[in-house]
Amino acid sequence: MKLLKTVLAASVLALGVGAAQADEVQIKFGHVGGPGSLFEKTANEFARLANERLEGEAEVVTYGSSQLGSDEQMLNKLKLGTIDLSLPSSIMSSVAPEFSLFEMPYLIEDREHLARVRDEVLRDVLYPVAEDKRYRIIGIWENGFRQITNNVRPIVVPEDLDGIKLRTPNGVWRVEMFKSYGASPAPMALSEAFVALQTGAMDGQENPLVQIYSQRFQEVQDYLSLSNHVYSPAYVLAGASWTRLPEHVREVLIETAEEVEAFALEQGASLDESLVSTMEEEGMEVNEVDTDAFVEGSRGIYEKFAAEVEGGEELLSRVEALRE
Repeated sequence: MKLLKTVLAASVLALGVGAAQADEVQIKFGHVGGPGSLFEKTANEFARLANERLEGEAEVVTYGSSQLGSDEQMLNKLKLGTIDLSLPSSIMSSVAPEFSLFEMPYLIEDREHLARVRDEVLRDVLYPVAEDKRYRIIGIWENGFRQITNNVRPIVVPEDLDGIKLRTPNGVWRVEMFKSYGASPAPMALSEAFVALQTGAMDGQENPLVQIYSQRFQEVQDYLSLSNHVYSPAYVLAGASWTRLPEHVREVLIETAEEVEAFALEQGASLDESLVSTMEEEGMEVNEVDTDAFVEGSRGIYEKFAAEVEGGEELLSRVEALRE
């Protein structure tokens, strides 16, 4: 009899645990970052913190390396509610013109400047714009300061880009900018870039150092030109499934995403410091660009942005006012 009672008690306990697990909400978080990327580090830190706070209630599961699709595909899946979170960056300029602010070259001075812009401009301006497009931003992390790699020549002044076939993210303004420098830019999913560079379909690409390294571009590129031409934020983005999540889960996800903002900036700075020498050791020729020449060559894109994007001139002024 005692044995029977013990067996029955264990069965009831197992059923209870199974029911609790069945009730636990799974939150799918997709991104394009490869192993060792800043996207992977920040998404995993977010998942770790959120899951500690939501144990038994919900679980964030991360899917990196474009497992859930390209940035464009994940934006569509967010709208359909088939995934819950993603981490788009430059592609947001194709969602609404206001996001093109971060396509402007040499806009952001450093990460301290970015933090002020994030807190005093972006939350007021870009959060409502995203909601108008049926998305919700719950945090702003980092993609990083972008650099140029290629197999033709070191890039020192804009004219050195003349004729170079350059992979870019999908964004009208990034393409426009590199055309104005004389390059032949072509938007392409990050997951396709390595093969394009390896086969010579593309001569070069531009990305933050940590994306360059985590995507192994140093294996198929000869020259790394430190240009810092654009700073790209990454947006922790929710879609149609957001309102279906329990209120407490949404509160924890927002709180955690904002907490990870500082972590993202710290990790980005740390990785930038270490990766230049690492890629040099692995055979890349590294040089710095003539920043003044690039700034001068960027005047046209600023004028175009101010003229074509509603409120563009005011946005630029607000960002400029937050420089040290």
